[in-house]
Amino acid sequence: MTRHAGSGYVGRFAPSPTGPLHAGSLVAALASWLDARAHGGRWLVRIEDVDRPRCVAGASERILSQLADLGLVPDAPPVHQSTRETLYQAALDRLVASGQAYACGCSRKDIEQAWQASGQARARHGELIYPGTCRSGLQGRPARAWRLRTALAGVVHWNDRRGGPQQQDVEREVGDFVLRRADGLWAYQLAVVVDDADQGITDVVRGEDLADNTARQVLLQAALGLPTPRYLHTPLVLGANGEKLSKQNGAAPLATAQPLACLQAAGAVLGLQVTAHSASDWLAQAVRAWRGNGGLAPRWGEVRGPTTIGA
Repeated sequence: MTRHAGSGYVGRFAPSPTGPLHAGSLVAALASWLDARAHGGRWLVRIEDVDRPRCVAGASERILSQLADLGLVPDAPPVHQSTRETLYQAALDRLVASGQAYACGCSRKDIEQAWQASGQARARHGELIYPGTCRSGLQGRPARAWRLRTALAGVVHWNDRRGGPQQQDVEREVGDFVLRRADGLWAYQLAVVVDDADQGITDVVRGEDLADNTARQVLLQAALGLPTPRYLHTPLVLGANGEKLSKQNGAAPLATAQPLACLQAAGAVLGLQVTAHSASDWLAQAVRAWRGNGGLAPRWGEVRGPTTIGA
């Protein structure tokens, strides 16, 4: 049975410092801030810099500065995943001791060869589903990574506050997923679950591109005996090619010299039509609108680029 977090609302925005905020990331930041304020809760910022090779020097400071320009100030000093590795190691040790995690010696080539030998077609967005080769042991190979054992987990059920009941058969659709990578870096799934529990996060509000991660995180929460937050996945800002707006997809850095215009454009994606003469007034009215609709924006939209948020 899923154990849910307590009633005292704690939300978070968790950007990766791979560059400054852009229009798409602002929508997620704003939604999480509005949801926290509408519920009378706390709002935290966590810098997810666990994937150090992808991080850009100075990006964390730039992101925090952009948020402050828009009036989105966290209620506690931001934390950085790069300082929390002892927590991740302790969680992995618990999973290994309980038999729920195991060492894997497979390279990507090994996994591809196993799939070819099985005669099965690749599925799930073309990703390689781990076939469980090392579940019974390394067979003389050195350990490369650590994986969560998903066998017999069954179908994972969770609820999205926007999309309703969701489910995924993690073993069939994902396979035994990585907790610590072959390069020694901690995988996102383990880090985010440990951090959310450690920070007392009750509500996760993030972009719908991350919804596919939720079943794995719920599974990890259960394996570690941690509470499951409530989840809300927001609409995406799309690039001109119809794909999610991102740094890899031509997203320009968010210019915050005109904070009201930025907030209005991001709010439109969330269905918020608020008239105001200042950023602070806009935020106050947007919180009331969000609260008045039972904790959700009145209409959800989808903006197809090129977007003008912060342009």
